Amino acid sequence: MKNLTLRIDEKKLSAARRIAVECSTSVNALVREYLDHLIQQESRCESARRDLVALCGESKAEIGAATWRRESLYNR
Repeated sequence: MKNLTLRIDEKKLSAARRIAVECSTSVNALVREYLDHLIQQESRCESARRDLVALCGESKAEIGAATWRRESLYNR
């Protein structure tokens, strides 16, 4: 595991320490958990994008010619 040095405002660090104590953990663990969550979320998003592209490629949907005019859509 690698070390990482962060610069953070003292008030924010103090608040993070309070949160860590309430959660019975450390600021280091909170940061690690947040980064893990962020990476997992990005991985899920990338997987969903790949799945969507694959589904689009398999789709047999066709787009026909427009049979309407923009102005007619807004007539009241």
